[in-house]
Order: sequence, then C-alpha cells, then structure tokens
Amino acid sequence: MKCIVFDIGETLVRDDRYWALWADWLGVPRHTVSALVGAVVAQGRDNADALRLLRPGIDIGAEYAAREAAGRGEYLDETDLYDDVRPALAALRELGVRVVIAGNQTTKAAALLRALDLPADLVATSGEWGCAKPGKEFFTRVTETAAGAQPWETVYVGDHPANDTLPAAAFGFRTAHMRRGPWGHLWADDLAVAAAADWVIGSLHDLVDIARQENKL
Repeated sequence: MKCIVFDIGETLVRDDRYWALWADWLGVPRHTVSALVGAVVAQGRDNADALRLLRPGIDIGAEYAAREAAGRGEYLDETDLYDDVRPALAALRELGVRVVIAGNQTTKAAALLRALDLPADLVATSGEWGCAKPGKEFFTRVTETAAGAQPWETVYVGDHPANDTLPAAAFGFRTAHMRRGPWGHLWADDLAVAAAADWVIGSLHDLVDIARQENKL
C-alpha cells in the first residue's frame, strides 16, 4: 500500500455547513433541506436533486455564483473536519504512505482545503481537473497523483457507492468504504458495496492499522 486517496465530503469534511448555507440562501428551514437530502440519497439520486425539489427549474450554477457575489458562498474551517482527519492522515504519512485528497468539489473548495494545511501530499478537486467522479477520466487523473504507485498499490477511500467505491474498484484501485454521513451509513451493508470494497471502515484510524498490516510495519 503506497498511496491512499481520500474523497472529501463526508469522508474528511462534514457536509452540515454546505447544506445549511444552501437552506439559508433559499430561505427554507435547514431541517427541510436535510430531510430532502436524505430522501434523494435513499432513492439513489443526485444529492443536488434536493435543491431541485425546493426550487423546480433552479440553475444551481447561477445560484452558486450569486451566493459567492453576495458574500454568502462556500466556506470551510477547522470545525468542518471530522476529528480523526488530522491525526490519521499524519500517522499515514509517518508510515511512508503518500496521502492524496481528491474529490468532487469546486475550485474554491480546493483553495479552502489547502488553507487548512492538512497533512497531505496533494489536494485536488474535480473543479480544477475539469472531470468528475464516477467518470474514468477522474480516476485516471488520480493515478497521476499517486507518484508512481500502481492502482493495486493505491486505496481510494470514500462514502458514496456510485461515486467512490464501485467506480474506483472497477478502475483497479483497492477501496475502503467509509461508514460516515448519509451515503456511507445507508449503503455500507449493500451487497454490491461489500463485494467491491476491500474494507468497510468506521474511522480513518482504521486505515492506519490496515496500512501497518499491509506494509508489515
């Protein structure tokens, strides 16, 4: 195991603030947005469909730009990180594992993550790459970040079966399904996920133990 690549939302970063800011912008209760996100997740739909249910015909890109222009746009700080992120990523690097963060996020999210100075060798997002999961091009770009590690020497960690576990496994990566957030919990016991995932984990600290075992450290 030479490289571990991490999804972002609900793997490293809580999505609470993300959806709360959308609720405030659209003028609806935060609970309403959360409930709708849960509903579309359970139906296997795109999470952005929660916003489309609230505002049929919404141009999400245009609304995102309007939020940014109004000073009410995307924001991340230390409180958005799960508690195990810094210690687990730091421990992996101490074991000699290359740590990469790469997920479906905006260009601004990449800048916000870099500003947090996480213990990672590289941070990249779909907004910067111009391609997104579950597309093959995204995972091809992931291999380019692995500094020579082959797909079978690389682990992709994520919470979403359709965006993370299944396409990463199909590409040839080893995979860890994160039992975290609505997607991670809902689909952790799914048979397809169980078949595709090398591991189902509840904490990033589990990866430290796995890396020690795999690399016989």
